[in-house]
Amino acid sequence: MNRVSILAIALLCSTSALAQKKKELIGDKSLITTVVQGNFERHAMTATDLWALGRVSAEGLSADGRTLIYGVSNYSLTDNKSEKNLYTINLDTRTVTQFTNDLGGESVISVEPNGDVIYSFKGQLWKKNIQAGTAIQLTDIEGGLENVKIAPDGKHIIFSRSVLVKPLHSVDKFKDLPKSNIYIYDDLDYRHWDTFNDGRFNHPFVASYDGGKIGEAKDLLAGQPYYSPQAPFGGAEDFAWAPDGKSVLYVCKKKFGKAYATSTNTDIYRYDLATGQTSNLTEGMNGYDTNPAFNSNGSLLGWLSMKTDGFEADKTDIVIADPATGIKRNLTAHWDGTVNSFAWSKDNKKIYFVAPTRGTVQLFEIILPTNLNSRDFPKIQQISAGQFDITGIVGENKEGLVVTSTKMTQATEVYQYGFKSQKLMPITHVNDDAYAKFKETKMEGRFTKASDGMDLFSWVIYPPDFDPSKKYPTLLFCQGGPQSATTQGYSFRWNFQLMASQGYIVILPNRRGMPGWGEKWNADISKDWGGQPIRDYLSAIDDFAKEPYVDNSRLGAIGASYGGYSVFMLAGVHEGRFKTFISHCGLFNMTSWYGTTEEMFFANHDLGGPYWDAANAKTYTDFNPIKHVDKWNSPILIFQGGKDFRVPIGQGQEAFQAAQLKGLKSRFVYMPDENHWVLSGQNAQVWQREFFGWLDETLN
Repeated sequence: MNRVSILAIALLCSTSALAQKKKELIGDKSLITTVVQGNFERHAMTATDLWALGRVSAEGLSADGRTLIYGVSNYSLTDNKSEKNLYTINLDTRTVTQFTNDLGGESVISVEPNGDVIYSFKGQLWKKNIQAGTAIQLTDIEGGLENVKIAPDGKHIIFSRSVLVKPLHSVDKFKDLPKSNIYIYDDLDYRHWDTFNDGRFNHPFVASYDGGKIGEAKDLLAGQPYYSPQAPFGGAEDFAWAPDGKSVLYVCKKKFGKAYATSTNTDIYRYDLATGQTSNLTEGMNGYDTNPAFNSNGSLLGWLSMKTDGFEADKTDIVIADPATGIKRNLTAHWDGTVNSFAWSKDNKKIYFVAPTRGTVQLFEIILPTNLNSRDFPKIQQISAGQFDITGIVGENKEGLVVTSTKMTQATEVYQYGFKSQKLMPITHVNDDAYAKFKETKMEGRFTKASDGMDLFSWVIYPPDFDPSKKYPTLLFCQGGPQSATTQGYSFRWNFQLMASQGYIVILPNRRGMPGWGEKWNADISKDWGGQPIRDYLSAIDDFAKEPYVDNSRLGAIGASYGGYSVFMLAGVHEGRFKTFISHCGLFNMTSWYGTTEEMFFANHDLGGPYWDAANAKTYTDFNPIKHVDKWNSPILIFQGGKDFRVPIGQGQEAFQAAQLKGLKSRFVYMPDENHWVLSGQNAQVWQREFFGWLDETLN
C-alpha cells in the first residue's frame, strides 16, 4: 500500500487504531508517519515513501533542443513490479504531456529530425511523433529486439540477440539421460554476476532496415564465444553508427574462459557494411575501451579508455581518433581525474564530460585541439559546482546542456545547465510534491586529518529537526567498490535521507580508493584493503565522535560489498568503538572468496593475486577479516543474496556461523532470489525493516 493510502487511513481512524494499522502496513514502529491533531505535518521519510517516488530517466531531446522526452517508472509494492511511461515537456512553455500509457514500459531508441520518436515497447519498435499523432508499431520480430540502434541514414539497424555457441548442459552430452540437470565445465567464466554460463552469448546483428522492415540479419560474431554488448551490464552504448551509415562499431572482449575472466581488455571494432570486413580500432590498447561516439560530421571518434589490463577501476580517459588517418590523442592524460561519461558539443569544438571531484560529480569541458599531433595539453575546465551530482548529459540546446542530477536528498530529475548562469534549473518536477511532505535533513561536508596526515573529506547527514544540544546515535557508512565514489548520489537501498529520517546521524568518509581526489588517492586502496582505508574510517569516526551531539555509546558501522568487508574488518579492530554492525554481501574470508568469485581480474589486481603466492601473504592474513574474528565482540547483522556470484553466499554464511559460535547477538538475512543488489520491491521493504529493526534492537 502506498503512502497516500496510509494518509487516508489516518483521517478515518482513531490514534490507537491508526498506530496499529501503520504497524501492519509499514512493519516498523520507527517508520511511522507523524500525526498532529488529525492533520499531517511534514513527516520523516519512510521506506514506503522511498519506493513510492517516481524514478526519472532522460530519454532524449528533439533536434531543435526545445522538447525533452523523459521516462517515469513507478513501483507497485502490491504487484512487486514497476511500470514505466514516457512524457514530453516543452522547454519554452514547460508544458508536460504524457507520451505513452501502455502497460509494459517504453524506452526511446532515437528522436528523428522530423520529430518522430522511435521507441521500444515489449521488444518491438514503435513510432510516434513528438507533437501529436497515433503510435504505429514498426516491427513484429519473433523474440523481439534488444539494444537497438538505427543507422543515421535509416537504412540499417544493429541489435543484439543471445546465441547458443557452446552447449554446456549434460543433456547435450548425455542424450540417454534426458532428466539429468548437470552443468559440466572445462574452463573459467562458468558463471558471471548472477547467471551460470549455459553456452549462450550476446551477439551483435546487422540488417537492412526500411521503416520497420528488417532484412536478413548478419551475426557479426557468428560462431565465436564472445559477448557484445559486454556481460553483464553492457547495452546499446556498446554500439555506434558512423554518421554516414556505412559502418558500425561494437565493443567486445574477444577472449574466452580463463583469458576472459582475468582480463579487462575490451576493444572497439569497426564493421564495414560494403566489404563485410572487421577491423580493431583500439589494437594495442590493453584496458577497457568503451562508449564509442562520433562527432556530428564523423570527422572524429571518441571513446572512454583505461590503459591497464586487469584494473577495472583504472583512471578513465577520453581518447579521440581521426578515422581517416588513424591518429589517436588522449585528451585527459595530463588531468588528475577519471571520467564517468562524455558528449560532443554541437559545433564539434568541445567535449563535455562528467567526473567525480571532491565529494561530488560535476560537468567539465575540453577545448579540442585543432591538430591531433600537437604536443600542447588540451584545456580542461570544470564548468559546474555545487552540492549535487551531475549523473548524465542528455544533450545540448541554445541555453546550455540538459543533464540529469541527484542529491542525497533528491532522486534523479532533469535540469537545464546554463552556460551563462553556470547554474542548474529544474526541468522535471516528478517528485517535488512528495519531497515537500518530508521533513528536511541537513547535510554538510567535513574534513578530518587522516592517520597519515592527509585531509580526509566526509559527508554528514543529520536527522530532521536536528538539535545540537541532544545526543544522537551515529552510523559510519562504508562504501563499496572499492573504487566507488561517495558523492551526492541517490540510492533506493542505501538511502541516507531515510536513515537520517529515522533519527540517525550518518557520516560518509571519502576514504582511500575513492575517485575525485586524484589518481593516486583512487589507486592507493589496491593491495591495501585492510590498511589505510580502514584507518581512514577510524579517523573519520573518531574525529566526528568528539562532537557533543554524537552519542559515543551508540555508534554503528554499515556497508555493502567492499563496505561489507570493511564492516567485518572493523568488527575485529574497532577496540570497542562500535555497538553494532551491518554487512551486506561483504567479503569475509579472502581465501575462500578468491576461490569462488568470477571476475578474476579484479581479485588479481586488488588483492595482488592468489593465496598460494607468498608475495600476497598480507592480503590473506593481516587484511583478512577471518583472521580477526577472535576480537569480535559486538552484535552483527548479515545480509546475503543467494544469486550473488561476485561475493558468493559462503561469505555471509561463514561470518554468521563465526558470530553464532562466538555467542554474539547475530542475524542472517538470506535473500535467495537477489544478487549483489536488492531489486525486488517487496524484498527491499523487508531489507529496510530488518535494517532499521536491527538498529532499534542494538542502538536504541
